[in-house]
Amino acid sequence: MANRANAGISSRKKPKQARSNDLVTAVLQAAIQVLAQEGAQRFTTARVAEKAGVSIGSLYQYFPNKAAILFRLQSDEWRETSNLLGDILTDQSQHPFERLRSLVHAFIRSECEEAAVRVALSDAAPLYRDAPEAHEARQADKPIIERFMLEVLPETSDTVRRRAGGLVMTTMSTVGKEFSEAPRSEEEIEAHADAMADMFCAYLQQLGKNTRRAG
Repeated sequence: MANRANAGISSRKKPKQARSNDLVTAVLQAAIQVLAQEGAQRFTTARVAEKAGVSIGSLYQYFPNKAAILFRLQSDEWRETSNLLGDILTDQSQHPFERLRSLVHAFIRSECEEAAVRVALSDAAPLYRDAPEAHEARQADKPIIERFMLEVLPETSDTVRRRAGGLVMTTMSTVGKEFSEAPRSEEEIEAHADAMADMFCAYLQQLGKNTRRAG
């Protein structure tokens, strides 16, 4: 049953003309609205087509099923996160820990601003999470994290750096999702992001000290 759910999550064809691009854009925007309003359980291609003002047949030209639409929304979100990581963590004009602090603030704010859609996408993950396309998309930000950790912890082993990078990203994602599930004020967002950034910076500093002592 899992294989059936994960079958055919890629788009059927790529839009090549302006009219086709407009249709796909309308479908995706409608999908975001339906997902935010109805949640993953009530998300259907029929509701998306109706919201987009297109026929179900036109929708199926580009997305074979609802899993394909949801995966496209999720992969777009992953791509945005990778771009955010790249833009912030590779900025050599800032100290690495300042970059990390900026990333945490930007990520938490983004989670809170798009909480309804992100939570619904998480609920819908069983439809596409085991597909090869999903696995490939999730790996896009790994090189960015690895390069950043090499810069911050140049004397530690690859194993320690990979563990540190995975812990930072998993914690930020998991805690950010949980934090964003309730409405938050600007002050709460700032305070939460500051606390998380302090924790990450202290953790990485301690790893560096431990390595120097061992050496």
